[in-house]
Amino acid sequence: MITNFRAVRAIYVFEMARAGRTLLQSIVSPVLSTSLYFIVFGAAIGQRINEIDGVPYGAFIVPGLIMLLLLTQSVANASFGIYFPRFTGTIYEVLSAPVSYGEIVLGYVGAAATKSIVLGLIVLATAALFVPLHIAHPVWMLTFLVLTAVTFSLLGFIIGIWADGFEKLQLVPLLVITPLTFLGGTFYSIGVLPPPWQTVALINPVVYLISGFRWSFFETADVHVGVSLGMTLAFLAACLAVIAWMFRTGYRLKT
Repeated sequence: MITNFRAVRAIYVFEMARAGRTLLQSIVSPVLSTSLYFIVFGAAIGQRINEIDGVPYGAFIVPGLIMLLLLTQSVANASFGIYFPRFTGTIYEVLSAPVSYGEIVLGYVGAAATKSIVLGLIVLATAALFVPLHIAHPVWMLTFLVLTAVTFSLLGFIIGIWADGFEKLQLVPLLVITPLTFLGGTFYSIGVLPPPWQTVALINPVVYLISGFRWSFFETADVHVGVSLGMTLAFLAACLAVIAWMFRTGYRLKT
C-alpha cells in the first residue's frame, strides 16, 4: 500500500533533477536523433510514397517516431534510474528509509514516464514545424502516450533490477525493443505487407501500440483501436505482475 507520498515525491524530484543536470543527454540528444529520422525518412521515402491510407507520408510517420522515442527512452530512463543506485550502493539510503517497494516503484517509474512524455510532446511540437498535423482525438492520443510511457517504464524498472552489469542493461533495449519497434509499423502500415507477413506482424506487440496511437491522429489503424487499448493494458498488467513476483520471490533492490 502506498501511504508515504513524501518519500515518493523525494524520489521523483531527485530523478527529475538528474534529468535537468544532464539536459543535453536526457532531452536534446533524443529529440535531435528523432528529428533526423523524420527528416531523412520523410525526405527520402516521402518522395516515392505520397500517401498511406490517405495520409501524407511525412505526417504518417510522426506517431511511429514518437512511439519509437517513447519506448526506447522509457526503458532507458527507468532501467538506468534504478540500476545506478544499486551499482553505486546509494540504494541502501532508500532501503533504510520507511519506504515500501510500491512507493519506490512509483517514484522511479513516475519520473521515467514523465521524462518520456515530455520528450514525446517535444517531438510532436517539432514535427508540427515540418508537416501539418491534425490530432483527431487528443484525449486518446494522451491516453496512449501516458499508458505506453508508464508500461515501458515498468519494463525498464524490471530490466534495471534484473541486470547485474551495464552490458545486461543494454541487452533487451538493443536486441528486443528497438527491432520490434522498427518492425512494428513505425515507418509503414502493415497493410502494405504480403498477407503472410501481415499475420506474422500481428505477433509483434508494438504493432498494437503504434496502431492505436496513429489512430488517435488520423483515424486510420492496422488493428481496431479497442484491441490496441486492450493489448496496452494487458502489457501494463503483465509488467506489474512481474515486478510483484520479483519482490515476492526474492528479487530485491540490493546489489
